[in-house]
Amino acid sequence: MIYFIDVQGTLIDDYKRRPIPGAIDFLQELQARDIPYILITNNTKEPSQRFLTYLQELGFPVDEKRYIDPLMVLNQVLPTRRIAAYGVPGFLQTLTQLGYQLTWSHPEAVVLSVKEDYSFQEFAAINEYLLQGAKLVGMHGTSLYAKGGRRYPGVGALLAMLEFATGVKGEVVGKPSPLFYTKALERVGGERFDQVVIVSDDARGDLAGAKALGMETVLVLTGKVKSSDELHLDWRPDRIVPSIAQLKEGPWD
Repeated sequence: MIYFIDVQGTLIDDYKRRPIPGAIDFLQELQARDIPYILITNNTKEPSQRFLTYLQELGFPVDEKRYIDPLMVLNQVLPTRRIAAYGVPGFLQTLTQLGYQLTWSHPEAVVLSVKEDYSFQEFAAINEYLLQGAKLVGMHGTSLYAKGGRRYPGVGALLAMLEFATGVKGEVVGKPSPLFYTKALERVGGERFDQVVIVSDDARGDLAGAKALGMETVLVLTGKVKSSDELHLDWRPDRIVPSIAQLKEGPWD
């Protein structure tokens, strides 16, 4: 058994980014039982090492081998360097540190991340870039972006809108892309997806793709989804629990 564990909305809350009750205990239980696990976060707001350090300072027993985010695999999806990128200032700064050239004049690719103030003027500019041949890349495929008690359309939802508008198929870097899940599996020393239990608060953006690969899916109701009544899917997660705290007692076989 291997655990893939989401971070925002699963281990830390979307309000103050503090540990959800029982989250640290659950990871400590996995370590005590020598059960492999890896944190699979869609963090793009700050450099990977900085966010990992933040989680460590909160008390999560996680090291570099047990952590992966989209910034760590971006180069494999996006080797081109001239890009028009959209996201919070920290994300744009991180991209320049990774060697990307931000340009809004004939970019070779458009890269989307989370921010709460996308405008229709920006969408119009993106449409033009895509229609002129730019590649469309989403840093992840989240269904909803939760912040401050509100739920905004996630990057996955924006990709779907732009794909419909332009006919250009987008590529996802982080969850739920098979590449990202494969890199996570390799990083933790696993071999098969049917060995994996994935825990997340995003049924559509994380768990649907994981289930298609054969993972066991567990939805927690501490983030994007507040109740099972909010699920409008043609499938169901294998388990739905109020929070990650309920997983501490197993089953472990």
